[in-house]
Amino acid sequence: MKQITITLLVVLLLISCKTDQKNTKLSGAVFGTFYEVTYSSDINYEKQFDSLFYVINKSMSTYQTNSDISKLNRNEAIRVDEHFTNVYEASKIIYKETEGAFDPTIGAVVNAWDFGPKGKIVNLDSLKIDSLMLTVGFNKVLKSHNNIIKPKETFLDFNAIAKGYAVDVIAKFLETKNVKNYIVNIGGELNAKGINVEKNSSWTVGVENPNFDGTQSLSRTLVLTNEAMATSGTYRKFKIDENGNRYAHIIDTKTGYPSKTSLLSISVITSDCMIADAYSTAFKTMGIEKVKQFLKSHPELKVFLIFENDKKELETLALNGFPE
Repeated sequence: MKQITITLLVVLLLISCKTDQKNTKLSGAVFGTFYEVTYSSDINYEKQFDSLFYVINKSMSTYQTNSDISKLNRNEAIRVDEHFTNVYEASKIIYKETEGAFDPTIGAVVNAWDFGPKGKIVNLDSLKIDSLMLTVGFNKVLKSHNNIIKPKETFLDFNAIAKGYAVDVIAKFLETKNVKNYIVNIGGELNAKGINVEKNSSWTVGVENPNFDGTQSLSRTLVLTNEAMATSGTYRKFKIDENGNRYAHIIDTKTGYPSKTSLLSISVITSDCMIADAYSTAFKTMGIEKVKQFLKSHPELKVFLIFENDKKELETLALNGFPE
């Protein structure tokens, strides 16, 4: 799963009116980060959550050598499962919609820059990057029934979408159990429904300020109801060149180089966390103006941007009705 995540602080809105209803709160480690699930039921679903996490990891974790995606990247013949198929199909759509800004085949280049699960390339230069970029292009990857057909050197990596997908899987599991009120949080990617029954209040979440010193503070709080939210940013992991320029851990799928834009944090709200997760990554490489233009034809995406202006001051921009 995607290792570098932007923490969204879940703030439970405290009000004086309390009820006799109780939540179950489960938490733990998963996908190299944390999970927290709060839901209105007295049944403990920890074992079921762990089983779902195991299956998703077994399908798509590039950090596990025996996962399906790792076997595919070694060009071993396998048949992919339903989880892989769901993420693959969604990735195809978003790849096309963003004109390749979201591209799960950028993995080999991510590794080369030492931002991925494999070893970096020593003395990485433009020739090596150009060579690696020949393996990039999700349009080169095809699915026939449950078989994936790809160029031999292409490295698939769904880390920019699979964590959000896992959030949705847990949410859908709770739905099958007739749980009407919950919030699922995996490494800051969220899916919420209903209310916090213990407090008789809405699920209130926060978007962090991009603090490079590691401190935590909130840029804004908002109510999340029957929606999902994901955030992608660059202030947790980046490189600095000899001129003091910061380069993001998100690789530009057009150039093969770390993204260099003024955008520091992108939050996306929509119906599914998987979709929000993917678009929040794609928007980082697109830049502010392209994002604004893109959103004119995608009203289903609510977006909140935090960026540096020419004076190195933080500014924010809420688009498509992102909650104030």
